[in-house]
Amino acid sequence: MSDSRVPRVVVVGAGFGGLEAARALAHAPVDVTLIDQQNHHCFQPLLYQVATAALSPSDIAWPIRGILRRQSNVRVVLAMVVGIDRKLRLVRTDWKPVPYDYLVLATGATHYHFGHDEWERFAPGLKRIEDATRIRDRLLLAFERAELATDQAQRLKQMTFVIVGGGPTGVEMAGAIAEVATQTLRSDFRHIDPALSRIVLLEAGPRILPSFPPDLSAYAERTLRRMGVEVRTSAKVTGVDADGVLLGDERIDTATAVWAAGVIASPAAHWLDAPRDRNGRILVNEDLSVPGAADIFVIGDTAHVQRAGAGAVPGIAPAAKQMGRYVGRLIIAKISETPLPGPFIYHHAGDLATIGRRAAVVAINRIHLRGLLAWVFWSIAHIYFLIGVRNRFVVAFDWLWSYLTFQRGARVIDNTPHKPIAAEHSGIKDTASTLH
Repeated sequence: MSDSRVPRVVVVGAGFGGLEAARALAHAPVDVTLIDQQNHHCFQPLLYQVATAALSPSDIAWPIRGILRRQSNVRVVLAMVVGIDRKLRLVRTDWKPVPYDYLVLATGATHYHFGHDEWERFAPGLKRIEDATRIRDRLLLAFERAELATDQAQRLKQMTFVIVGGGPTGVEMAGAIAEVATQTLRSDFRHIDPALSRIVLLEAGPRILPSFPPDLSAYAERTLRRMGVEVRTSAKVTGVDADGVLLGDERIDTATAVWAAGVIASPAAHWLDAPRDRNGRILVNEDLSVPGAADIFVIGDTAHVQRAGAGAVPGIAPAAKQMGRYVGRLIIAKISETPLPGPFIYHHAGDLATIGRRAAVVAINRIHLRGLLAWVFWSIAHIYFLIGVRNRFVVAFDWLWSYLTFQRGARVIDNTPHKPIAAEHSGIKDTASTLH
């Protein structure tokens, strides 16, 4: 790097970690280029509420340029990264190569179907706004198809919902779908009773919410069962197709399956030819740099950060934000030739998951909360971390309205077919020609 110019810092990914790294460099003498293939930052912890029609996409997503508009040393580039040339210090994109002096990879993770990519078509995961609206469409269309079905077997299939994975996302999805079926839609249809829907939560391990203390996991399971959710543990999925989900020799017929069972890191490890774990996360040094590349840092879900005696740092938003702030401070120290900060140390603030109306679980060290108090705590925490006063107000109002009226205001199907609603799957034959 020449002493005559400002250092160039390239941040790839505008998730929690990438944004935090860019903000940490706000007053540093550097030129920051933030690259993302989306023009918005998404608050992923609330994606399930978009998928279940509680919130609209605009409530949990914000334009990246708007977030960083007052930070004059940042340039936002809408492009897709296709590779990295470590020798030439270039980030290769579908736009043009972007040179760097320091590189921060915050490219996140996506849902992983354990090597069965063909399952994704029938059981989409939940990582992006597009995923959430896709699942919302499927959920709402399932009830519409059930209303028009003349065949009882097809009606039952449409009214069966399977969630694969009993972590926080799976638990929150199962609880939200149960509320949609038993509360929101209970008076909307004339030929079906949505409250008779079958909602199945599948977990391969011995208990749901495995990262939570056992007492909170047990509470979550009891609460879901009271809500009408069929919770099945030690249930390993062996297949997913258009007709349902397979558990060995058992088939659960469903038209709507949601995948919440696993994630895999972005291709960053392949770009760098770096050591990785089985989930594709790069095994980084204690300062979050890539082995053999002191100018490249990896943060968030893309990084495998080992904690002494406590396993890897979890792939959650607070961890990504802490990594982003740390790397920002480290880069500033490097360019200013001041003492470097010590190794990255993750401070775990706790685990939170909501189950449904007035029911949630919170684990903060030895403090365990459940029920209404945990639900209030969960709500306040999520509203606090939303970006922008408008979004905090809108989400708080939507939640209050839903709480008082049992309604969800985002029940819009974006992809309504222009032909009879899935007639071939609904048992509708004689009346098809009259539905155009």
